[in-house]
Amino acid sequence: MKRDIVCIIPSRYESSRFPGKPLADLCGKPMIQHVYERVARAAAVPYVAVATDDQRIFDAVRKFGGNAVMTAATHRSGTDRIAEAVRSLHLSADAIVVNIQGDQPIFEPVQVDEVIAPLLADPAIEMSTLIYKIVRPEEISHPHAVKVVFDAECNALYFSRSTIPFVRDKKLVADYYKHHGIYAYRLDFLDVFTRLPEGRLEKLEALEQLRALEYGYKIKVVISPHDSVEVDNEQELDRVRRILQGMESTGSISQ
Repeated sequence: MKRDIVCIIPSRYESSRFPGKPLADLCGKPMIQHVYERVARAAAVPYVAVATDDQRIFDAVRKFGGNAVMTAATHRSGTDRIAEAVRSLHLSADAIVVNIQGDQPIFEPVQVDEVIAPLLADPAIEMSTLIYKIVRPEEISHPHAVKVVFDAECNALYFSRSTIPFVRDKKLVADYYKHHGIYAYRLDFLDVFTRLPEGRLEKLEALEQLRALEYGYKIKVVISPHDSVEVDNEQELDRVRRILQGMESTGSISQ
């Protein structure tokens, strides 16, 4: 099977804050189905699959007609789970693998095209991800909104659950950016990434992308004009329900 661009959605049932969230009902569909269907609408991705270690998620995906791959339950991160899943796809050496977290049910399909654009334009780029300029003040200090700072070439310098940058001079005004859990990797770099030991900062912040930075690899960031909501608790699930209900009447996301 030759597929140059694939999207794998890592999904696990167990969660300390919200167990079973991939199967949480959103307007008559499990959340993982919303994510899958949005990915399938992306122009550049001919193949989508869910990678999971849970039979309930596997069965739910197959029930709505999606592709699902069973993986080991021992993976350190979603990226490690994806690396196992793609081994069975026999991809071309220059393939691009997109990773979209299974808790983002209302992202815009065009964001998949946005995240792969740098890899298509420059063969030297090994990994990219999306960021968004924060407009909701409460997200600046909220640990669930992962902040990012980047250099003049749009390479990530650091990701943190803390507020970065810290503004010492209160006369100055900073722009804050949050990270969206959408990545693109070259297939060969995905293999390199998963062989790296867990990073010290990765463990402290519980952010897998810090593993790449700690070992000296670059992550290209793409500023997306589209926001998204990562569901991490019941309150955010209710918020997404309201957004989805609004989309049914307006045809667009209003957050």
